[in-house]
Amino acid sequence: MHHSAKQKLPAKYAVRVVGVSQARWARQKLCLQKDREQARTVIVPVLRQYSSLRHLQRDLLKYPGPNYGIPSRGIGMIVARVLRGALKIRYLLLGGSLAGGSALAKTYEKWKEALPDTKFLEGILPSQEDLDSIRSSLITYRDKIKDAVPAFTLDPKLKELGESHYDQLVVWFKERLDDAVRAAEEEKSENSVVFPDDFSADLKQHAISFSAMGSAAEREREKAETIREKYEGLQEELMQVQLKYQKEVERLEKENKELRKSLMLKAGDIVARKKIKKSLIDMYSEVLDELCDYDSSYDTQDHLPRVVVVGDQSSGKTSVLEMVAQARIFPRGAGEMMTRAPVMVTLSEGPYHIASFKDSTREFDLTKESELAELRKEVELRMRNSVRSGRTVSHEVISMTVKGPGLQRMVLVDLPGIISTVTTDMATDTKEAIRSISQQYMSNPNAIILCIQDGSVDAERSNVTDLVSQMDPQGKRTIFVLTKVDLAEENLTNPDRIRKILSGKLFPMRAIGYFAVVTGRGNKDDSIQAIKDYEESFFRSSRIFKGGVINSHQCTTRNLSFAVSECFWKMVRDTVEQQADAFKATRFNLETEWKNNFPRTRELDRDELFEKARGDILDEVVNLSQVSPKQWEDALAKKLWDKMVTYIFENIYLPAAQTENSGTFNTTADIKLKQWADQMLPKKCVEVGWVTLEDEFRTFMERAKNSKDHDTIFDNLKACVVDEAMRRHEWEDKAADVLRVIQLNALEDRSVSDKQQWDAACKFLEDSVKEKLESTESTLREMVGPSIKEQWMYWCYPTEDQKNRAAVKAELEKLLLSDYAHKNTLSYDEVTMVRKNSQSHGAEVDNEFIRETWHPVYRRHFLRRALAKAYGCRKAFYAYHQGLEGELGVECNDVVLFWRIQQMIKITANALRQQVMNREARRLEKEIKEVLEEYGCDREKKEQLLTGRRVMLAEELKRVRQIQEKLEEFIHSLNAEK
Repeated sequence: MHHSAKQKLPAKYAVRVVGVSQARWARQKLCLQKDREQARTVIVPVLRQYSSLRHLQRDLLKYPGPNYGIPSRGIGMIVARVLRGALKIRYLLLGGSLAGGSALAKTYEKWKEALPDTKFLEGILPSQEDLDSIRSSLITYRDKIKDAVPAFTLDPKLKELGESHYDQLVVWFKERLDDAVRAAEEEKSENSVVFPDDFSADLKQHAISFSAMGSAAEREREKAETIREKYEGLQEELMQVQLKYQKEVERLEKENKELRKSLMLKAGDIVARKKIKKSLIDMYSEVLDELCDYDSSYDTQDHLPRVVVVGDQSSGKTSVLEMVAQARIFPRGAGEMMTRAPVMVTLSEGPYHIASFKDSTREFDLTKESELAELRKEVELRMRNSVRSGRTVSHEVISMTVKGPGLQRMVLVDLPGIISTVTTDMATDTKEAIRSISQQYMSNPNAIILCIQDGSVDAERSNVTDLVSQMDPQGKRTIFVLTKVDLAEENLTNPDRIRKILSGKLFPMRAIGYFAVVTGRGNKDDSIQAIKDYEESFFRSSRIFKGGVINSHQCTTRNLSFAVSECFWKMVRDTVEQQADAFKATRFNLETEWKNNFPRTRELDRDELFEKARGDILDEVVNLSQVSPKQWEDALAKKLWDKMVTYIFENIYLPAAQTENSGTFNTTADIKLKQWADQMLPKKCVEVGWVTLEDEFRTFMERAKNSKDHDTIFDNLKACVVDEAMRRHEWEDKAADVLRVIQLNALEDRSVSDKQQWDAACKFLEDSVKEKLESTESTLREMVGPSIKEQWMYWCYPTEDQKNRAAVKAELEKLLLSDYAHKNTLSYDEVTMVRKNSQSHGAEVDNEFIRETWHPVYRRHFLRRALAKAYGCRKAFYAYHQGLEGELGVECNDVVLFWRIQQMIKITANALRQQVMNREARRLEKEIKEVLEEYGCDREKKEQLLTGRRVMLAEELKRVRQIQEKLEEFIHSLNAEK
């Protein structure tokens, strides 16, 4: 077919020919019309009819002429803008109505029935399948046209129309495509575009239809905007209602607190006359306290629920706990780690707002700032005392109870904050120790993890979330709390980040609940009520709350405490009976082991064993009063002589005996005795008295060990108590002064009054000299080695030194035989003579070696002379009494000296016996009681002194029985409350 050049192509084919690239130009032309949406009415239905460029080429066969009066530019732009407009309408309608309706239904489920019904849109808007089909077709056209425009060619089959017409058509297409591309790049203003005059009536009809469709879409968009406005208005109204409801609830709670307080106070007289019934939370707290004492390392067999508060250091853990407890009970420091040990806080209801520790009867009034300050100091002191041996944190649990009107009943454990770096004032293992403590508590499968995250810092800096996700990967027992939301709102320009945190989409950890709280403005002096008011005012005016970022039930510490308490009691009710059965099985196993290993022994725990040992020790102290005075004096006299015998012989008797006559002997002895009595003797006697008291006491204890009823488990404890009491004991100061006076008087008396005393003095001298002589003989035997007899019988031989000693000893004995009254020293000539004589027998010795051997040889010689003199003095009493010693040739000064010493020992022993029986034994008993009291309060000391499987098994049995009984009592009360 051939057509003239002036024949015009119908409008719809004109649009198809120009293609998508000139749709933009057409849209610019249409903008001069009153409704620019008419262009969409023309373009969209036409584009729907083609799935490829090949179909477009097929229609071109009908009108191949080179000039059709179609505008040369701008039509490509109309297609692109129509596409954009259509997609924009789609997202406005769907995103504004459907997504907004979905959020409204999810967040305010109770209010969704009040919203207008949007089902009428289903008949107007295209279905989802049609929209997806249109979208995919348009994307396909965009890609194909983008790729085809630079190398657009016509189908070679068009050559059948004629070579000249085909060439003209190719030229025409290239011109139109170039114009469309330039028009798309230039982006001329819409006001400068004119609608072409050669558009057909068909195109205008389509424009009118498209305009009608655009008007309908505009109306739907206006309806969506109306729905959005209603949604925002309902949200604002809901927030105001919730705030009003919250204020009303708080007012009612205050009234309820006052009424409950009045009722409790009025019922005080009745309660005082009856047995006080413990609350459920108090009973449960006692069970947990028993468990802490039973196993301070927190064994995993303890699966009873607790609320474990964990978080990074300075994340606000303690502040959250204080808001729940309604009192500022914990110490705080600027950036310093204050929580150094687990703090178990039991919250319960009571008429007064008070706090107390488990091991103390004092109650702190939390309504008074002065007592609050004292409570914080006590908590800090206990934390520092729990840290020993250079550690920074401790496993020891500090248990306290907080009571007050309206408090939620639960048990919380505040743990040290997770740290990233160890500072110089911390132990090197602090970081690992804190993680270990946190893991121990969180590993309890029934522990509720209250994960505290600081909202004022970047979420990527959090350490606790990774730890919590490891311990509770499913998040079935984790409650997430975002603190310092007010600072987070100031720092974050994108509230969507907070929404992601509180919806569980930012952190890898999971939780059963997410909460946002504000715990103050950073001022440690703010009261709890001031912090609550600030928190309420913040959430009332917060843009993250108004904008729907967080829901009303996710904010404020009040809602948090309700949620935690509810979760805690649900966990308790679900698991407590299983734990009671577990402890029942443990008790059965322990009782079976005890019957098999200790069938005839009572089950005494460490405290009971200590009390039994206390009674035995005090019985032994009482037995000291049964010792007779004679026994005390004999023991004291023996101890006194053993203590002073060496000094008497070496410093008094030997120097006096070396004098030339009896007068000089007595003078020397008197001087030596007086010096001794003034300086050393009284103190030495006091020491002897104390040693004798200790020996007698230990003798009674040794006798007790040999009895049939003796239990060896007490031996270490008894010995340690006695040693400690003896170490602390000091004899009275005036005792030494009293002894000095009586001893001086006794030593000054030189008159032996009767024959009996004289015989006793002679015997005392003989016994003392014999004892000393035996000691000297033993010393000489060791110096010279075995005798000839011993060498033959026992095959033992002397050393070279002993041979030399024997040679020197023989020479010295010859010297003493030649001079029976030899003095106690050797002259130089005598030493030289002994050395030369020894050398002649093959003993090479020096002068010092000879003098060393001389001392024991001469002492033996002297003691033999003294013993012979003592024998001669037995019958010399009458000569002494008549003063005829010199005339008879008998010198008995030795007997008189030892009589004086003997009398002094008797008088001293009697005085010491009186001090022991009248005062020192009682003082010892008092000191032993003090030591027992100290050990009784020192658990570590008792564990150190009372050990063994028997003790450990009895301890476990006692604890498990107590825990089981308390658990059963708690379960009974819990079921009764249901």
